[in-house]
Amino acid sequence: MTVLYRLIHAEKANYPVVLLCRVLHVTRSSYYAWRGSEAARRARQAADDALVHEITVIHIASRHTYGVPRIHAELRRLGTR
Repeated sequence: MTVLYRLIHAEKANYPVVLLCRVLHVTRSSYYAWRGSEAARRARQAADDALVHEITVIHIASRHTYGVPRIHAELRRLGTR
């Protein structure tokens, strides 16, 4: 479904959104909801990337000896939920 929304977003300069949605059998409200949630998706991806970096740093600092339980405990100790 995301592919359809991206297509609509890319082509909205050439065609009306109403027409694109009708041709692709997508409701306008779902397209606008997808477009509105784009910022939230980016924020979530940035948070995930930061967490991956933090996990990697902890693992390297432990000389690759910490597994999931110890990394989780270290993250909790540092205040990460």
